[in-house]
Amino acid sequence: MTVMDSFFQGTLWAMLILSALPQHKCSTMCPSRCYCDGGGAVKCVGYITDIPPHLPTSTFLLILDQTEMNVINEKSLANQNLLLRFSLTNSHLHTIHPRAFHSAPQLRSVKLSSNNLSVFPARVFTPLTVLDQLQLDGNKLETLAPDMLEGLGALTELDLSKNKLDNLPADLFDGLTKLVFLNLGRNYIKRLSPTIFHSLTELDRLLIYNNEIEELEAGIFDRLYNLTELKLHSNNIRSLPPRIFWSLGNLKTLTLSANQLKTIPEKSFYHMPKLEKLTLYKNPLIFLPDQLMGYVPGIRDFYLYETNLTTVPGNLFANMSGLLSLNLHINEHLSELPHDLFCCLPRLNKLSLKSNNLVNLHPSLFSGLATVTLLFLNDNKLQSLPEDIFLDLGNVSTLDLRHNNFHTLPGNIFSSNTVLTSLTLSANPWNCTCAIRDIAKWIKRNAHVIPDREDIICHSPEYQILRTLDSLSDEDLGLCDAHSTTYFPTGNPQHETISYKPAFAISSRARRTVAAPRASPTTTASATTQGTTQQVTSTRADPTSRAPILRTTPVPSFLPTPTTGQTTRIPKTHNSMDSSDVYVFEDGPEYVHHNLLNGWVYVWSLPSDTVWFGIHMFCQVVLIIIGLVLILHIMCSLHRLNKTMIKLSSHIGYQPIED
Repeated sequence: MTVMDSFFQGTLWAMLILSALPQHKCSTMCPSRCYCDGGGAVKCVGYITDIPPHLPTSTFLLILDQTEMNVINEKSLANQNLLLRFSLTNSHLHTIHPRAFHSAPQLRSVKLSSNNLSVFPARVFTPLTVLDQLQLDGNKLETLAPDMLEGLGALTELDLSKNKLDNLPADLFDGLTKLVFLNLGRNYIKRLSPTIFHSLTELDRLLIYNNEIEELEAGIFDRLYNLTELKLHSNNIRSLPPRIFWSLGNLKTLTLSANQLKTIPEKSFYHMPKLEKLTLYKNPLIFLPDQLMGYVPGIRDFYLYETNLTTVPGNLFANMSGLLSLNLHINEHLSELPHDLFCCLPRLNKLSLKSNNLVNLHPSLFSGLATVTLLFLNDNKLQSLPEDIFLDLGNVSTLDLRHNNFHTLPGNIFSSNTVLTSLTLSANPWNCTCAIRDIAKWIKRNAHVIPDREDIICHSPEYQILRTLDSLSDEDLGLCDAHSTTYFPTGNPQHETISYKPAFAISSRARRTVAAPRASPTTTASATTQGTTQQVTSTRADPTSRAPILRTTPVPSFLPTPTTGQTTRIPKTHNSMDSSDVYVFEDGPEYVHHNLLNGWVYVWSLPSDTVWFGIHMFCQVVLIIIGLVLILHIMCSLHRLNKTMIKLSSHIGYQPIED
């Protein structure tokens, strides 16, 4: 057992020593607070005040991040003959020795982002003749010397963004003939020389966004033949020179949003056939010329919002045949759209016209948009829509009509939209009278495609307020079939012809008070009194003919003419009263309420003469008050009398009678 124990103990120690040898070797080659991957890449993080002097001899990439370095000394990069890429970021670096890069001329990339650099020594980068990437973004640079980039003929990428630059020397980029990427964004640049980019003939991407540029000089982009991306958004550009972009035949992205453009010169976007993205939103545009866009079939998305446009040219999108998404929304003054505006968009999938000031839409506005699946018309001021406006939108699946001024819609307006999965109609002032019947029926039949149906509520008339459209029944809209209504005359015993304007009606079959239309009917009615029976004429529409049919209905003698402030009892089951008859008090009550009880319709009315009604009610209130005062006075008098009687009784006392 002792021999075996010794064997196992010896084997264990050998394994521990062998496993520790490579780790010890690595620790001697890689400095403290650094990580070395063994392939030549070294990353150091933390409390480091200078470049570690004992880096592996094979180091070609050195990354220093979040360190305490303040200065790059003359000898900091000495003895790093294989170092090609040097990065010192997110540190406190504020000074670079004028000869700091003389000991490492082989560098291909220098990244000094997010430090405290405010100035560079003259020609500090000149020894780096093979440098192709220089990133100086996120510092505090305010000015650049004209010769700062001298000698960097191999440079392809230069990032000066996120500094405090307000002016650039006109010849700063001279000699950078191989530059393909230049980022000047997020500075304070107010003006650029018209020749500043003329030597950058190979430039592919130019970013000048988020500055304070107010004007672009004519010809500034004339020699950027290979440019594919130009970002000018978020400046203060107030005007564009004519034809400023005409030399950019290879441009794919152009951003002009969030500037101060009120107008754009005619034909500004001609000769740009490869354009794929153009942004003009967030400009106070008040006018667009009829000839603005050249042939740009490659554009897929177009945004035009937050402008002061009241309308747009009818051919604005005519040359954008490849457009998939069009966002013409959030323009608070946009109130009119040309009828042929969307004529030439055979591939359009999404159309957003929300949050504009649209009141009416032309019936043919959407004709030809057979591929549209998403249509947003919400948050406008639309009051009505043509019956066939959605006729050609056979593939629309989402349609938003919320927050408009719709009182009603044609009942068959959505009949051709058979693939609808979401139709929103809430937040409209729906008027739940006869005109709403057809669309209300459609909503009932298609409740599964209306997610907000519980919020589609009546705003008028008063007796329907807060009811949902899908809760309206045929009885609620029972007046819709009558061209004119039966009425009770107001007591003229002679035969007369009366032109009347119905105010309120009672349906003998409905359990709800129904208001008749306030428009005067085109027919007249006559009323006569013969003995104790009145004759009432009603006009009804024959479903098989457009001509009205006149019918005379006798009214029993026990049915008195309704007068102000009385209750009238009408037999519901009387054979002279059809269950669909409607009775109107011509000059009678302002308000009518009825109840059904034991086969009778009890009608209670208030006077229509508000002055007389007010006097009448005032007198009644005064009489009630006087009565209450008299009752209180009597009760008080009785109480006092009772107290007096008790007091007298106590003074007299009780005396027995003697014999």
